Amino acid sequence: MPQDAHKMPSTFLQMIRRSEQGRLKLYLGYAPGVGKTFLMLQEAHRLKQEGIDVAVGFVESHARSETAALVQGLEVIPRRRIEYRGITLEEMDTAAVLARHPQVALVDELAHTNPPGSKNLKRFQDVEDLLAAGIHVISTMNVQHLESLYNTVEGMVSVRVAERLPDAMLKEADEIVNVDLAPADLLKRLQSGKIYPPERIALASENYFKPLNLEQLRELTLREAASQIDFKRRETPGEPARVAPDQILVCLSASGTNNAHLLRYGSRLAGRLNRRWYAVHVQTPKDDPLKIDAARQRMLSETLTLANQLGAMVFTFKGAGVVETVLRFAREYRVGHIVIGRPGPDRWWRRLLRFRNSVERLIAEGSGFRIVVLDERLPEMDSGRIAASNLAVSKPLYPAPRKDDLAKAFSLASVIVWDKPVTKHEVMADLVAAMTRRYPQENLEHALESIESREAEISTFLNEDVAVPHARLDSVRQVCVAFGLAKAGVGDAETNGPVHAIFMALYPADLSEQYLVWMSQAMQFLRNRQTQGSLRQASNSFDVLALLQQVKDDVR
Repeated sequence: MPQDAHKMPSTFLQMIRRSEQGRLKLYLGYAPGVGKTFLMLQEAHRLKQEGIDVAVGFVESHARSETAALVQGLEVIPRRRIEYRGITLEEMDTAAVLARHPQVALVDELAHTNPPGSKNLKRFQDVEDLLAAGIHVISTMNVQHLESLYNTVEGMVSVRVAERLPDAMLKEADEIVNVDLAPADLLKRLQSGKIYPPERIALASENYFKPLNLEQLRELTLREAASQIDFKRRETPGEPARVAPDQILVCLSASGTNNAHLLRYGSRLAGRLNRRWYAVHVQTPKDDPLKIDAARQRMLSETLTLANQLGAMVFTFKGAGVVETVLRFAREYRVGHIVIGRPGPDRWWRRLLRFRNSVERLIAEGSGFRIVVLDERLPEMDSGRIAASNLAVSKPLYPAPRKDDLAKAFSLASVIVWDKPVTKHEVMADLVAAMTRRYPQENLEHALESIESREAEISTFLNEDVAVPHARLDSVRQVCVAFGLAKAGVGDAETNGPVHAIFMALYPADLSEQYLVWMSQAMQFLRNRQTQGSLRQASNSFDVLALLQQVKDDVR
């Protein structure tokens, strides 16, 4: 355990006292028993001594006497009891925590899956509700529960982790403490019965708690913690944000059985290279929703949902030319790495006539790009080590606008709220009109035509309740933005659910870097659960503008 554990609460204590919104602190470990819950409870006692109102939302002692003893002296909010398949389960009563509304709530095991009938599927979603209500949360998790590490962990320790959570939870945490313990010491704790009861020790020693497994997981955790520290350093308010013209693109297929593998690889690669990344699906005529069966539709929907959870910007194109569309997108969005799955076997007549498949064409025509072809049948490659080799040849980072510039770009004139259902054309026409009011000095004569032409090629109405219609317009001299909130949704948007938030941007060619930074920040901001809750409560343009002006504080 860290030697300076007694100093850990100080920074989080300062956050609590100066913040009106809930803050999240995570104790991160590489295995059960390293001491995450123990340190969390120790901090709770210190915060209580400082006069902070602390309550236990849910802490699992796993029958460990030392941990159970630390719960004593803290207020414990009663759990709710659920009958499931003849078994009585005890779960966190999120409604009771919200009603009690302590300054700080302790919520153990962030990746836990709630039983059927719960409001939220996962405990991390309960935590998001607490944060949205202004309650600060201290929680715990192990590194193997990160969604992007699913394939890596399975290949490393031969264990399929069922309970997973989006990487965004780790990225959005305000403070992360890596709880480290030497594997030899952890194994001593296991053998002495301080982790599992005696009847489970032998089985644990033969499986998860093998020395090599623990060493690998520990290394993975240390690398992840270092990556998050570097990420937060780069994202520190007041320092220039930076963007590199070498982003990651992951190609998705409606019939691809390895889409999840590709997305997790892309997420890890983007994290190691500190790059933005995109997931692109090209809907060919044969992939039309009216032509594919329900199973493929469901698989594609799950793929797009996973891409959103992993933090990708998701785009859906319509057209017959998959390779042409992917390369056009890659050039426009300054992509450096294109990740694609290994193609299946070609039919005999295609081989006879020497037809090239999509991957072969992409390699042949994608001059200047790094093409990564993944074979899902092989163990997942370590994107951390790949990143280390690629960093030496990556292009230099370019300066980009400060984070708070996006917030300053909005004004009351460029924010619209529609109370009744609207169409995509109405949305785009109204937002262009708002831009004309906001930027009277700019030539926006062909703006609507450019936006709608662009939208005909690329569907920017995404499967995550938001849309980002945009276009390059050489008649403008700056990045022009507008924002719309459709309270009743956009009626004709071809998405799984209604689209409510619309971020529109126009930009000249020489400011494409600034546009990409702003779009990334807008997407992060709109994905935030607190933002989504606040938008649902907003009733007019004044409310929305006040929310948008917080982008500099909330986007991490």
